[in-house]
Amino acid sequence: MNNRFSWFNVTAIVLGFAFLYIPILILVIYSFNDSKLVTVWGGFSTKWYAGLIENEQLMDAAWTTLRVAFISATMATVLGTMAALVLVRMGRFPGRTLFSGMIFAPLVMPEVITGLSLLLLFVAINFDRGFWTIVLAHATFTMCFAAVVVQARLSDFDHRVEEAAMDLGASPVATFFQVTLPIIAPSVISAWLLAFTLSLDDLVIASFTTGPSATTLPMKIYSQVRLGVTPEINAISTIMIAFVTVGVLIASYMTKMQTARVERDRRAADAAAN
Repeated sequence: MNNRFSWFNVTAIVLGFAFLYIPILILVIYSFNDSKLVTVWGGFSTKWYAGLIENEQLMDAAWTTLRVAFISATMATVLGTMAALVLVRMGRFPGRTLFSGMIFAPLVMPEVITGLSLLLLFVAINFDRGFWTIVLAHATFTMCFAAVVVQARLSDFDHRVEEAAMDLGASPVATFFQVTLPIIAPSVISAWLLAFTLSLDDLVIASFTTGPSATTLPMKIYSQVRLGVTPEINAISTIMIAFVTVGVLIASYMTKMQTARVERDRRAADAAAN
C-alpha cells in the first residue's frame, strides 16, 4: 500500500525545508548580534538596525531596488497579461509560434546572455545606463513569468461569463475590466508578486544594465560581501525578508478574499439562472 506519509517522505520534506530556511533563520539571528564578527555571538543588540539609517549608500541601494522592482513588476504584469490574452484568445494566427517563442525565450535564456544582449542594445541606441535601463531590463525578463501565470488561469476560463456580459450590452473593454479582470485577479496578483520578487533578487542582469547613477541592493551586498560580511548586511537583509513576507501575506489574503467573492458571485449567478 502506498503510504503518502512514510518516514522517507517526512524526512525528505523536513530536510528540504531545513536546507532552505535554517540559513535564513541564522541570518536573522545574527542581525541582532552585538559583535562586529558575524560568526561570533556577542550578545543581543539592535544597533546595526540603527546604524542602517546612517549608511546612506546601503539605504539608497535598497530604495532603488524597491522602486525598480515595483515599476518593472507592474510593467511586466501588464505586458504579460496582454501577451497571455493574445496567446489564449487569438487562436492560430500567422506568427503565433514566433510570438510565443519570443515571449517565453527568457525562461530558458541564461541571465548572462540576456544581460549582455540588453547592454549591447542600450549602447547601440546610445541610451544612458542607469535606473530606467534596469527597469526595462527587469520588465523584459520577468514579463515571460507573468505571462505563464496569467495564461494558465485564462486557459480554463469560462467564456460563458463574458458572453453573458456582452449579451447584456457590455462592450468588450467593459467586459474585460468588469468581468474578466476581477475573475483572473488572483493570477494577476501572483504574476506581479513573482515579477517583483525576481526583480528584487536579480544581480546578473542589473550588473550589465546599470550605470554609475544607480546601484541595486543585491549589487551593493555582493560588492561588500567580497570584502567580508558585516552585521549591517544581515540587518538590511532581515528587513527585506520581513518586507517580502508581509507583502506575500497581504497578497495571499487579498487573493483569498477575491477568490471567495468570485465564487459567491458565480453561485449567485447559477442560482439566478436556475
